Amino acid sequence: MIRWVVGATAAITVLGGGLVWWMITGGEPTKPDPSSRSLVAHGKAVYAQQCASCHGTNLEGQPNWRDRLPNGRLPAPPHDKTGHTWHHSDKQLFEMAENGTAAVVPGYESDMPAYKRILSNVDIWAVLSFIESTWPADIQERQQRLSQRSTVKP
Repeated sequence: MIRWVVGATAAITVLGGGLVWWMITGGEPTKPDPSSRSLVAHGKAVYAQQCASCHGTNLEGQPNWRDRLPNGRLPAPPHDKTGHTWHHSDKQLFEMAENGTAAVVPGYESDMPAYKRILSNVDIWAVLSFIESTWPADIQERQQRLSQRSTVKP
């Protein structure tokens, strides 16, 4: 019963954060916005619920994330400045979250699920906003240059 209450409370918090963001901005985001306090807060909540168990509560990833596991897959990488998340455009990051890593890197096997049926587009953009908000300005600028060269999926 306690798990159900905690789960329901977390779901209401995440959905409520998305609703507040929608009401404030008047529409669905089509890219991350690490300067939006409401979007980052919503993303932080979704990240804690959906991503932190593998990618770490502080975005640190799993230990030895560059070394293959016995099953041939790589551990979850960090999303902080030490990882390679910022080496991908916003479009690629969205597609990886929505459809799985193999959507961007054909043939790549990962333990990360595709979140298309789990998270809304708002949730995915919010998580990316949260992640990007933690990067230093120089990394944000480099990643944005990559993103400007590609078209972001609405």
